[in-house]
Amino acid sequence: MKFKEILLQGTLIKRYKRFFIDIKYRGKIIIAHCPNTGSMLGLLKEGNKVWFSESKNPKRKLKYTLEMIEVNNIKIGINTLLTNKIVLDAMQNKKIKEFIKYNNIKPEVKFSDKTRFDFLISNNSEKCFVEVKNVTLFRNDKIAEFPDSITSRGKKHLLELIKAKKMGYKTYIFFLVQKEGCDSFKIARDIDKDYEITFRKAIKNGIKIICYDCKLNNEEIIINKKINYV
Repeated sequence: MKFKEILLQGTLIKRYKRFFIDIKYRGKIIIAHCPNTGSMLGLLKEGNKVWFSESKNPKRKLKYTLEMIEVNNIKIGINTLLTNKIVLDAMQNKKIKEFIKYNNIKPEVKFSDKTRFDFLISNNSEKCFVEVKNVTLFRNDKIAEFPDSITSRGKKHLLELIKAKKMGYKTYIFFLVQKEGCDSFKIARDIDKDYEITFRKAIKNGIKIICYDCKLNNEEIIINKKINYV
C-alpha cells in the first residue's frame, strides 16, 4: 500500500487527549492527528523520530497525521486506519498464501446486529470471515504482542468469530505487525487476561490464527512474511 505523498519526518514531543500529538518539524511545533486509540505502550518516548502525512484537504481541522514512530532504529506503523487497506492490498495481490484461493473479497461485512467483520472472502465452495488486528507492542524487539491495553471490543470479535465458525464459516483472526524483524507473536496476557482466555477458547473452537509482519518506508507499507504464534 503506497502513501498518497512521501511522508515527512519530525521529532516526537508528546501525545495528549489520545488523538493529538505534538511534533517538532523544521524548528516549529506542529499538532498532528494520532490515529491510534491504544496505549501505544513503549512508543511514545520524547525525542523519537516520527513520520507523518500532510493532507491537501482544506476542510480538515488537522492537516497532519502521524503514520510511523521509530524505536531502536526500526520504523513502526501506528495508523490503525490503514490496517485493513494494507491487508486488502495484500489479498488482492495474492501476497497472503492462506487466502490465495479466495477470489471474492468484501470489506466490512455485517455478521449480526452489533458486529461487522473486516472481510468476507469466498470462492465457489466456501466462505470465510477475517477479522484484522493491528499490532504495535514490542517489549522485546523480536516478539510482537497484542493487545497493548484492555480491549473489550477485541474480546467481542473473538466471541462473534466463534459463532460464525459454528454456523459453518471458516474464520480467521489476522494480526498485522507493522514492523519488520519480529520472530514470533504472542498474546499479552498480563495486559488483558480476559482477552487471552477468550483467545484460547477461540482456538479450541477452530478459529485460525495468522500473523504477518511488514516492510515500511516513507513511501509505502507492504506485508512481508508470516511469523509464528507462540
